[in-house]
Amino acid sequence: MRLLCLPKSFSFHFQKVNKKQTIMAQSSGSNTGKKLIRIDITSDSVCPWCFVGKRNLDKAITRSKDQFDFEVKWHPYFLDPTAPKEGVNKKEYYEKKLGSRTQGIFARMTEIFRNIGLEYDMSGLTGSSLDSHRLIYFTGKQGLDKQHALVEEIFLGYFTQGKFVGDREFLLESARKVGVEGAAEFLENPNNGVKEVNEELEKYSANISGVPNYVINGKHQLSGGQPPEVFLKTFQVAAK
Repeated sequence: MRLLCLPKSFSFHFQKVNKKQTIMAQSSGSNTGKKLIRIDITSDSVCPWCFVGKRNLDKAITRSKDQFDFEVKWHPYFLDPTAPKEGVNKKEYYEKKLGSRTQGIFARMTEIFRNIGLEYDMSGLTGSSLDSHRLIYFTGKQGLDKQHALVEEIFLGYFTQGKFVGDREFLLESARKVGVEGAAEFLENPNNGVKEVNEELEKYSANISGVPNYVINGKHQLSGGQPPEVFLKTFQVAAK
């Protein structure tokens, strides 16, 4: 079963990171004396497997907090770089993109979302996720925990409430919920954050072909909406 969102053909892998990839240097410890597990996640706000993977990662982190401290950082990816900024009907967009597979894929995602306690909602609009990535980048400057919480709000809105990731009011509402300061002023200028988003795309997305993608402690790579047990095993390997 395919576990990740693909713009093109891609095979699942669990491997050491290619040495050519540029990954930030990792710390081996923390102020609490526990080993630090640092997780760089490459994701798109319109990828359902990215949300599934986040929920499963959160479960694994909760189960491991007695052993490790965690630092999670989100990086951008565009499944469809040509998606319209103004937004289009979500169902029609995916029917055009997926063709005869559409209903089967929707049914499967509905089942998967119910397994994590959510109702998959295909109503509303879809389109460019650039503004969501700009806001995620901006929020990360105010704290990675706050950034992680914002990603959750954006996923919840888009996948379960029929919200549009390009809608300014939805993004600002999500920002308010997690305590982001200055979000309205930041998003008002369409150039804010674009340079940084593009830099992160080049740095973290150059050698991957689908999302979600996780790099753990700079060495270990996972792809797809993996179950909590896979993350737990990888934490143990990465900590050695």
